[in-house]
Amino acid sequence: MLLAIDTSAGTSVAVVDRDGGILAEAGEADTMRHAEVVGDLIRAALDASGTSVSALSGVVAGMGPGPFTGLRVGIAAATAFAFGAGRPLVPVVSHDAVAYGRYLAGHTGPLLVVTDARRRERYWTAYSGVDEHGLPVRLDGPGLSKPDDLPHADIVREDAVEVSAGLLGMIAELRFAAGLPFDRDEPLYLRSPDVTLSAGPKRVSA
Repeated sequence: MLLAIDTSAGTSVAVVDRDGGILAEAGEADTMRHAEVVGDLIRAALDASGTSVSALSGVVAGMGPGPFTGLRVGIAAATAFAFGAGRPLVPVVSHDAVAYGRYLAGHTGPLLVVTDARRRERYWTAYSGVDEHGLPVRLDGPGLSKPDDLPHADIVREDAVEVSAGLLGMIAELRFAAGLPFDRDEPLYLRSPDVTLSAGPKRVSA
C-alpha cells in the first residue's frame, strides 16, 4: 500500500493498493491552505482506509508542475513522512494523474493537460496515448506558456483544476508492478518563486 500526496493544485491525499485500488482519498480545493490542511488530510486518509503506517510500502509525492509555494508543501510533507516511516519516497509527475484519469474515462489518442499557473500563464503537458500497461505516455513537456501560446493546439485539451492523489498513487503501483522507472526526485516549479531575496541590509542615514 502507498500513501500519496499532491499539492500542485489543491491538496489531495490518498491511500492506494495495487489490488484494492483507491482505498481512501481526502482533499481540499483551496489553493492557499496547503500547509494548514495537509496533516489533517493524511490522518483522515489513513483512518478512513484503516491503514497503519507500518503497512505502507512507500510514499508518493506529486512533483508538479505547480506553483512554488503550494507544490513544495506537499513534497516536503511526503518527504518528511517517508523519512519518519522509514519508507521510500516515490516521485510522480502530477499531470500524469490528470491524463490517467481522462484515459480511464475512455479518451483515446493524444491529450494536452493544462492547469492554471497564475500570472496569466498555464502549465501544460502533452501525451501521445497510453502504453501496454494503460499508463499515459508523455509526448512533450511539462512546460509553461501564455494562454495564447500553448503548444499542440491540434490535440484534445483537458483543463484540470485538481489532481487526484489516488490516481497518482495508482500510477506508482502500476509502474512498480511493470518494473518501470519512476520520475526524478526533482520538483517541477518551472519558474522562480514569487518572492525575491533581499540584496542585503539597507544603509541607514542619520
